[in-house]
Amino acid sequence: MRIPGKRVPRTRLVRTDNFVVAVNVEAVIPEDDPTEPCYESETVQLLHDVENHAKQGDVEWLQQHGRVYHALEVS
Repeated sequence: MRIPGKRVPRTRLVRTDNFVVAVNVEAVIPEDDPTEPCYESETVQLLHDVENHAKQGDVEWLQQHGRVYHALEVS
């Protein structure tokens, strides 16, 4: 179900211990409450999927859905 309202692009950062993934998503400014943008359930599910794949180290899948940054160990 689509939330009625204005759609605006956003970049969300999904962080895990080893990766940060920048994902471009669409937020909605609802007509009923325009005070704060929100995300539809499909977008929230995508962000959960990105987090799960990042925890598994599935870089190939992550690269198809966003920009992937890998944490480096410093000595």
